[in-house]
Amino acid sequence: MRLTTLLLWVFGLMLVSASVIRTTPKAYVFPEMFFFPEMPQAASNPLTVEGVDLGRYLFYDSILSSDYSVSCASCHLQARAFSDNKRFSIGVNGVATSRNSMPLFNLAWNDAFFWDGKAKTIEEQVLFPVRDHNEMNLDWKEAETRIRKSRFYRKKFKAAFGSIEIDSILIAKAIAQFERSLISSNSKYDQALRREVYLSPDEYDGFVLMNDQSMANCLHCHPTDANALATTGKFSNNGLQKARISSDFSDKGRFLQTQRDEDLGLFKIPSLRNIAVTAPYMHDGRFETLEEVIDFYSEGVNLSHNIDSKMTTAHVGGVQLTSEEKRKIICFLNTLTDSTFLTNPELQNPWKSK
Repeated sequence: MRLTTLLLWVFGLMLVSASVIRTTPKAYVFPEMFFFPEMPQAASNPLTVEGVDLGRYLFYDSILSSDYSVSCASCHLQARAFSDNKRFSIGVNGVATSRNSMPLFNLAWNDAFFWDGKAKTIEEQVLFPVRDHNEMNLDWKEAETRIRKSRFYRKKFKAAFGSIEIDSILIAKAIAQFERSLISSNSKYDQALRREVYLSPDEYDGFVLMNDQSMANCLHCHPTDANALATTGKFSNNGLQKARISSDFSDKGRFLQTQRDEDLGLFKIPSLRNIAVTAPYMHDGRFETLEEVIDFYSEGVNLSHNIDSKMTTAHVGGVQLTSEEKRKIICFLNTLTDSTFLTNPELQNPWKSK
């Protein structure tokens, strides 16, 4: 009896151990990225295969909107580098948002989110649109209840996080894991940096123009020569608004979060990656084409209150580019489109295969 009992005990321990091994989430492995700064790690929310998979389902699920009509993906389309093709996104109430939806990729290197930086982490960023009345308009307590009732999601959460009570923090962590996995690093420009392809003469000339401080002078906000992220991630007033005094700003930007005068009219500097597919442009989506954007920086800059000091070194109204220089810059900008990212099946709507 003792031997039998011992064998049963050992066999049971082996089953438990095997179960633990099977249910331990697997660490998510990022693709190799060249010329990128070292990726900051999210110690409080390490990425796992199961967590990213769960977040992907939640990202595409309209269960997080009050009337089940809107998901995160409704305003962040993969083919648009997870941005919106509308000037202002439309929420569950049919009311337009006040700013253009920012694209979602390479977010791990950011330390502020939204045009005015109102969120400091990706996890915090996730919390805003769900409860926003003009976006998904759902109380987080109701969101938790809905997810807990789903056998599908209970199983997914257990695989990703173990036996932990599902709440808004855990839901946000899952979606944040998926968003943090959205890496864009395989554009033609990336391939050229890796010496797999060569830029055409026009594309190379456009690159030189952008990084020439006496010409287009884009490198201060959108570095591409030594920083593959193509943004500093900081905030700037690029002269969009004709505002001589603080009351002139129709959108006060970063100031709304900090209440500091020096932040009036400042907005987050977006990455130039995938810029050819993320129209319309600027925080208010005022420009529909890259040509309009280049024209603005060439001749349309307003020397307003709090304008970035790097903008005031330009000629009156902008850097005064020729039509040929504008064309070459756009040729280079098109090399920043990462078609593999825009079509990656692992980032697509998982519900469509169900």
